[in-house]
Amino acid sequence: MSLATRIASCRICADRFAQTGTAHAPRPVVWFRPTARILIAGQAPGARVHASGKPFDDPSGERLREWLGLSAAQFHDTSRVAIVPMAFCFPGYNAKGADLPPPPVCRSTWHDLVMQELAGIRLSVIVGGYAQKYHLHSKAGVTETVRAWRDHAPRAFPLPHPSWRNTAWLKRNAWFAQDVLPALRARVKEVLND
Repeated sequence: MSLATRIASCRICADRFAQTGTAHAPRPVVWFRPTARILIAGQAPGARVHASGKPFDDPSGERLREWLGLSAAQFHDTSRVAIVPMAFCFPGYNAKGADLPPPPVCRSTWHDLVMQELAGIRLSVIVGGYAQKYHLHSKAGVTETVRAWRDHAPRAFPLPHPSWRNTAWLKRNAWFAQDVLPALRARVKEVLND
């Protein structure tokens, strides 16, 4: 059985998810193949992705694809782009309707195995604080980590989450669109055209 199939059948968080505000069942969204050259390392699927089974199938995904300079078809081509969140399932909402963090058990169970399988990755796009802590061993906040993007380029680019909730952050940090995104788009193009 392939690693992707094993992850897709994982139910380790069934009891945890049943106790969330959404009381949902696990539905791992597995979107990678060993041939991928670009890694999108995110946090966890949201409710829309849980429903569709397709990663970044929401307005955040539209913004992220724009940042990368990729069409939806290019972005969702598993032979070239691996999308590996810190939790493969939607973690649910708490009683107040806020997103729950990715359960650490998913990372500890699967991520080292996934990263071994993705040996051909040439560019890692690290989206959000949870992914930055794991992939970049960052102890800084998201703003500081993204501001230090040159320390990681060209192998990795840390990004804020592309959620609409970060629109104010994007306005306050104009350097992100001016400096980071052109360099990121150029690197994505270089990796995909090699």
